[in-house]
Amino acid sequence: MKAVTVTMEEGVADGACMQAARRNKSVSVLIGEMLAEKMRCNKSHGRAVREALKFTAVPFAGSCLKRDEIYGERLDCFR
Repeated sequence: MKAVTVTMEEGVADGACMQAARRNKSVSVLIGEMLAEKMRCNKSHGRAVREALKFTAVPFAGSCLKRDEIYGERLDCFR
């Protein structure tokens, strides 16, 4: 493990101390876990985006419905 000095606003530091105490951890461990989770989320998000970009659009073989066909029942209520 590597030691790092972190500077934050006093209110944020107080909140971090309370959260760490509730979880029976040190502020250092709490911040380390939060950063590790954030990095995991970013990594998985990037992976998901890359996977989504691999998909190709499937050509639509049918005909498109007109607005009146889609909302026919609803439009009849207002006529």
